Amino acid sequence: MAAESGVSPQAEYIQHHLVHYNNLGVKQGAIADFSVINYDTVFWSSLTGLIVVLVMWLAARRATSGVPSRFQNAVEMLIDMVDQQARSIVPSEATRKFVSPLALTVFVWIILMNVLDLIPVDLPHQIFHLFGLGEKVGDPLHFHRILPTADLNAPMGMAMGVLLLMFYYGIKIKNPVGFVKELFTAPFHGHGFTAVLLAPANLLLNVIEYAAKSVSLGMRLFGNMFAGELVFMLIALLGGAWTGFNVMSVSLGIGHILAGSIWALFHILIVLLQGFIFMMLTLVYIGQAHEGH
Repeated sequence: MAAESGVSPQAEYIQHHLVHYNNLGVKQGAIADFSVINYDTVFWSSLTGLIVVLVMWLAARRATSGVPSRFQNAVEMLIDMVDQQARSIVPSEATRKFVSPLALTVFVWIILMNVLDLIPVDLPHQIFHLFGLGEKVGDPLHFHRILPTADLNAPMGMAMGVLLLMFYYGIKIKNPVGFVKELFTAPFHGHGFTAVLLAPANLLLNVIEYAAKSVSLGMRLFGNMFAGELVFMLIALLGGAWTGFNVMSVSLGIGHILAGSIWALFHILIVLLQGFIFMMLTLVYIGQAHEGH
């Protein structure tokens, strides 16, 4: 089939692993297509979210005033770290009561979703095949990606949530009239007729600023995780080239193990860093909503 279609087996392998299991059975062709529901992204993001809630609930339930356990100590250190970052960025204590737990949830949730990228890329399909699922095109689970953050819909959805919070706190802190007024009067201030002339330019700049913040927030997470996933697929091709105990196959097999191990160790840093960056930018953007130009 690959030869007839003019697509190499390697390219077909990668293309197969880049298609989601969705309601249409085809690859999403547009950046924003609300008719497509990627069931794998919905399932794995929901599952990791429930795990985060469960872990935090267990930590709160088992918390004691005496000598803390290792689990409680780790959770308290994590909470304290996020709270310190929130205090240094978000000026309003009332806002921090909501934003600090939100930042903590986002941080842990994104890390847990990103960790799914460390699962061998072919493992889910092999498990499905054991139960006779996804063996042929058109079968359920034939296409399946377990990494939600490598699906543009998930990071951009989270970024849109941060954008709505920016609008909410901007309106809450500055009141609706002050918020709208700032859209037309900042960053270039003027008086009288000059202010009227500068109003369209100010509005355009503010719209671009809000759009750039939300798009860059989502695209940064998506781009890094998509690239990491793609590298793992390329490394998997080294192991897939095994044809028996010969020099070429053994060399590729050793290269597969070494490259996979090195990239997995390096990718752990990316997994943690992307969660931290998303959390920090969430705090920064919400903190900026309290400030005036």
